[in-house]
Amino acid sequence: MAPARVSQTELDARKIVGVNAETVTNVSSTDIPGHYPGEDHEWDLEDFRNTFKVKFHKHQPFDCAFSLIGIDASIANAFRRILIAEIPTLAIEYVFVHNNTSIVQDEVLSHRLGLIPLTGNPAGLRWLQQYRKPTDEDPVGSGVQDVNTVVMKLKVECTKADNYDELNKKREDDPRLLYKHAHVYAKDLEFVVSGRQDTFFSGEANQIKPVHPDILLAKMRPGQCIDMEMHCIKGIGADHAKFSPVATASYRLLPTISITKPILGNEAKKFARCFPKGVIGLEEVSRSEAKQKGSGYEGHEGEKKAVVKNTFKDTVSRECLRHPEFEGKVKLGRVRDHFIFMVESTGQYQSDELFLESVSILKEKCASMKRGLAEYTR
Repeated sequence: MAPARVSQTELDARKIVGVNAETVTNVSSTDIPGHYPGEDHEWDLEDFRNTFKVKFHKHQPFDCAFSLIGIDASIANAFRRILIAEIPTLAIEYVFVHNNTSIVQDEVLSHRLGLIPLTGNPAGLRWLQQYRKPTDEDPVGSGVQDVNTVVMKLKVECTKADNYDELNKKREDDPRLLYKHAHVYAKDLEFVVSGRQDTFFSGEANQIKPVHPDILLAKMRPGQCIDMEMHCIKGIGADHAKFSPVATASYRLLPTISITKPILGNEAKKFARCFPKGVIGLEEVSRSEAKQKGSGYEGHEGEKKAVVKNTFKDTVSRECLRHPEFEGKVKLGRVRDHFIFMVESTGQYQSDELFLESVSILKEKCASMKRGLAEYTR
């Protein structure tokens, strides 16, 4: 039997998830072999190379947005999960408290320290290996070494300012002026170079330090002090959220809006208000449109009509479907294979580097699976 000929319009329609007033339709993927009789839907590498696209919409050090076009939802979700839980980062894991007379309990302060995002020389962070905790099978683990553990110290004491008496006479009530180290910040953490780490982390620009130096850790008054030593190790978000390299990593499908019948005049203005600003625009009906028979614009030359400007800004609220005057005039949907990713980095990696890291990890997973399958079938 000869292969079925399918128009491009039909192929494009298959990719749209229908968004109705109370239901969502056409949610399942259909581009699989045998789904449509007489059509070949087997996966082809060359076809994937020609159709897959990556578009960047926003690129900032801590925040980026980009689109992956032409992939399956399972692959897009794999990238999202890897971004959240499987890219290793450095964080404080062990806290040794030598002295803590502040009002913040040891456990609470240790927890706050663990959540501080750390950064440093990217090459050095990749050089660091993951620390293996001792287990029953491996009582020693990997042991504390310069290649898997970064040491930091926090040693601060609150004392009166040099001009305390003068400030006191002026009735100054700001403790940050009256005392030294009245507030303990993340910038008070001190990095201690160990062994071969000076190759990567020497100098102010390359050393391990907090991404945000003004994170408040504790407040103290004269006579109180904090003396701690911390061991930082690499881990993944699946073990603890503090190791996650992203504040959030999410995606959404590109919305589609199809105006099937003309929306004119005051209805057009109301229709535009149903969407976020910039999604729907108002244009005048041209003379040629007004003369064209069957266009729906006959006799409406110069009137305002609703047109779709930018669906990227749409949030698919379905507000327009709640008004009876728009019934049968608009169709909402989402493009099934167009994923808009939004990634917010915590600072250890640049936002765009995170996606490349997730690609590398997925590639390693695939290679591991291929090796296991080859051994199984051998």
